[in-house]
Amino acid sequence: MTDTADPKRRAKKIDSNCNGCVYKRLKQAIEDYLLWMKSVGYTHRTCQSHRTQLNPFLCFNKKTTVNWEKLFTSQYLEGFKKVSDKTTLTAVRGLSRYLFGQGKIAQPLPRRSPAINLPKIYEDYLSYQQTHRQANARLISSIKRVLVAFNQYLIAHKIDLAALKIEQVDAFLAQFLASFAAASCRIYRGKLRGFLKYLFHERHIIKRDLAPFVVSRRQYAQAKPPNFLRPQEIRKLFAGLTIDRASDIQTYALVQLAYTMGLRPKEISRIRLDDINFSAQQLKVPERKGKNPVELPMPEHTVKAVAAYVIAARPQNEHRRVFLTRLPPFRPMSPNGVGRHITKAMRDSNLLSTAYWLRHTYAQNLLEAGCSIFEIKEMLGHDKIESTKLYLHVHIKLMRKVLFDETF
Repeated sequence: MTDTADPKRRAKKIDSNCNGCVYKRLKQAIEDYLLWMKSVGYTHRTCQSHRTQLNPFLCFNKKTTVNWEKLFTSQYLEGFKKVSDKTTLTAVRGLSRYLFGQGKIAQPLPRRSPAINLPKIYEDYLSYQQTHRQANARLISSIKRVLVAFNQYLIAHKIDLAALKIEQVDAFLAQFLASFAAASCRIYRGKLRGFLKYLFHERHIIKRDLAPFVVSRRQYAQAKPPNFLRPQEIRKLFAGLTIDRASDIQTYALVQLAYTMGLRPKEISRIRLDDINFSAQQLKVPERKGKNPVELPMPEHTVKAVAAYVIAARPQNEHRRVFLTRLPPFRPMSPNGVGRHITKAMRDSNLLSTAYWLRHTYAQNLLEAGCSIFEIKEMLGHDKIESTKLYLHVHIKLMRKVLFDETF
């Protein structure tokens, strides 16, 4: 073999992972990803947003030397995060999931940071929040952030949880909250206060309830009045609802379920097609607060509202959840999404209220209809009678008559 053949042989063996080749490959991958987004129904605005977010990632790759296999790794992403806006990471992770689905990378970038394992008492409290307080993933993440910092503080200062003192709690909060705004400080103090209550009342680990000593906003003697809608406000709400568009039909069904059945946004979001017996007008709610499943009767107009949504407004999809998002890719609505739709309907009718006001109104309607507190407890899905009493500490009809001079 002559030496003249060597350049051709070497040309065939050019490393496809050279910097220029990786850059071109990444550029083509981004174009393919954006075309895929368009093909599955993402809006033009979303596609343009992802293109804008991915441009810095492409430019960063042009300035670095890395092979394709290491391009979508946490280590490479950490280097990119130092010179980029955090909002761009959403598009980069989306691109990695697309390439993984196409078999072009070994694994996608993780959606979140690796989970931090806490001692059992902390994990028990998080489970308690999910079971008895129906905390969603976002709230659990916020609580865990405080608990992780609190646990690390106790370890660093060799403090036994069972011998905890308020002075030590104050010292931790002073250190932990130093860089947060006032609103965030109030929120995080509340998270820690809930944990301290749990340690004293539920687990009896600490000898004194320290929660009341955690500095917070001032508490005034006058109690906050219960949140409810008066009859004319209910009429105003339903008069403002329309069924002109698919989104209107969806909102109407959500409001009916919240008002006539007292369901929480989370319970509404979890309703499956198999849970509804339209002919018998029954709704099975398998996952309630406290894990108490129940079958509830559905008023006729509520059945019709849900049926109209399923037939005329629900996107065609393989998901079994009843309520889906309006924009592709279609997926089950989140509890926050349900709450936002109901709250928006109220605000559109000039009612400064939220989705939970409908649940409170439902509880008062049951009380005024002559139901016992134990019956109301089951209808609301409470696991403790004390929770139900909080809803019913005022007879609303009597209060309306005295305060608002209303007659019935």
